Amino acid sequence: MAILDTVAKLEQVYGEFGAVGEASTAKVTDHITPHYRRFIEAAPFAALATSGPEGLDCSPRGDRPGFVRIADPRTLLLPDRRGNNRIDSLRNVVRDPRVGLMFLIPGIGNALRVNGRAVIEDDADLCASFAVEAKAPRTVMVIRVGEVYFQCARALIRSGLWRADAQVDPKALPTPGQILAEMSEGRVGGESYDAAWAERAKQTMW
Repeated sequence: MAILDTVAKLEQVYGEFGAVGEASTAKVTDHITPHYRRFIEAAPFAALATSGPEGLDCSPRGDRPGFVRIADPRTLLLPDRRGNNRIDSLRNVVRDPRVGLMFLIPGIGNALRVNGRAVIEDDADLCASFAVEAKAPRTVMVIRVGEVYFQCARALIRSGLWRADAQVDPKALPTPGQILAEMSEGRVGGESYDAAWAERAKQTMW
């Protein structure tokens, strides 16, 4: 096994497949174009990548389609909906503003990627503008766009992510309650945790 520990070594291997095609570079821009706007406005889910002193974090973000608001062609607004309150992503952004977003749209093979730099704002009027069922997020991430491009569909095709016959039976995997019970030696989790989840989520969704 050879470790490819330099860019030159990587290029020796991947150069075998030819140079990067124009289609891989022509799609990249530094702002939200009208076509890319349509992707963002249709997306109900995005993965948010951040980096901080403790390491990396990739966190799911999901809401109603268009939940990431386009303030202008170079600015995105991402409300921080209720979660586990660990605020890992927010801690990272405060100390390292670099962020990456990958938007996914059910049934669509192409993903949309946005890289940029972010700040966290708690302006009352801004947060209130994102209220759902009279519940506003505590903060909004303001992302200055640096790079936007679509990702080709190969990964989603290979994974079969949107195929109905590729869906996994939840009973085939351990439940959150089972995982928590094992990890905490029974202090939290268990059947009661799983049984209460649906109602708990309903009450704390926003």
